[in-house]
Amino acid sequence: MTATASAPLTAVLIGAGQRSTIYASYSEKKPDALRIVGVVEPDAERRRLAAARFGIAEDRCFDTLEALVSIPRIADAAINGTMDELHVPTTIPLLEAGYDVLLEKPIGVTEEEVLELERKAEQYGRTVMICHVLRYAPFYTAIYKRLAAGEIGDIVNIQTSEHVSYHHMAVSFIRGKWGSEAKCKSSMLMAKCCHDLDLLTWLNGSARPVSVSSFGSLMQFRADKAPAGAGTRCLSDCGIEESCPYSARKNYIDQGRWGFYVWNNYHLGASPSLEEKLESLRTDNPYGRCVWHCDNDVVDHQSVIIEFDNGSTASHNMIGATAKPCRILHIIGTKGEIQGVMEDGHFIVRHFDPTPGQGYTEEHVHLEASEDGHGGGDLRLAEDFVLTLRGDEASSSSTTLEKSISGHRIGFAAERSRLEGRVVRI
Repeated sequence: MTATASAPLTAVLIGAGQRSTIYASYSEKKPDALRIVGVVEPDAERRRLAAARFGIAEDRCFDTLEALVSIPRIADAAINGTMDELHVPTTIPLLEAGYDVLLEKPIGVTEEEVLELERKAEQYGRTVMICHVLRYAPFYTAIYKRLAAGEIGDIVNIQTSEHVSYHHMAVSFIRGKWGSEAKCKSSMLMAKCCHDLDLLTWLNGSARPVSVSSFGSLMQFRADKAPAGAGTRCLSDCGIEESCPYSARKNYIDQGRWGFYVWNNYHLGASPSLEEKLESLRTDNPYGRCVWHCDNDVVDHQSVIIEFDNGSTASHNMIGATAKPCRILHIIGTKGEIQGVMEDGHFIVRHFDPTPGQGYTEEHVHLEASEDGHGGGDLRLAEDFVLTLRGDEASSSSTTLEKSISGHRIGFAAERSRLEGRVVRI
């Protein structure tokens, strides 16, 4: 069943959530390259909707992973979009059954299980690619090429920041699936910023992280910080809903944001009425809860400092609940620097210029905007997965498992540092 240049790669979805269906949508744009032939999904409605969307035969729809791996392999690969704590426990049986895997990030929820997955992939001779999609975004690939060409010399320092908007913070890391490490098993740093930690290692070439220090806390979104008049649910007992920027009505109905999280199976075409939406937010929908009265326990801001084995250093700042969402990058080398904001669609390259009245030169590099997610990286990653399994030359952005672990090790070390108040050696 190996894919060839004349036959599409076949894949089965493991979990029919929003992320896995985004990668699977590559099959709709390039049906000659990828075909979705199966789905594993415990939610019956979601399973039915995914089957209808991708044209999956009824006997190729499974409610458990065990049902899939108990029969002969039905596809070349699997697209695993399960929740964080299920990534490794579901991927290992797929490897044993002969599937190559495109795995949503983070790889796993502990360093030990991530390294165990690496051992299993090597043991079974399977390819596992991690969905570090930012490597494929034109903003970062263009910068990577300039670094690889030596345009700013040896890297001395890399600074990255991710500003998580107030409405994204609320929907994902307060009200949502990743709000409680006790439930999802991932820290906010790993759930949200393993992309950024991966970029730090990828952009720094062959350098490897050796020491990590980190600070952060849950500073804002807790009961003792609730404004006067706040209730427990936005649409049932809140006295300040009309003026609150976190209002569930404003964000999820008036603005129409984050529907694929808030309304069940919205990403597959389910469309509740306005009254159904309002009633769910008033009653049992977790996204209708007050942001100061949830069960969230993850940090809302964190800073990480890294030392690499070549002497270079890096830092990453994650700030939750900002007005504008963005990812900021500044790389300083021995011969110049590169600086930019991904969402702005351009970056600046500076070089020394000792000419009187100058000091430095600037080159402004403008990139074409992309319509798909993560700065244009989502579908480029899916394409590279297909090409890799066909045996084509790996992209310089390649996110194979062995190339993706260093950033995760930084993340796990950062959490140990934050909790234990010490520098952690990798």
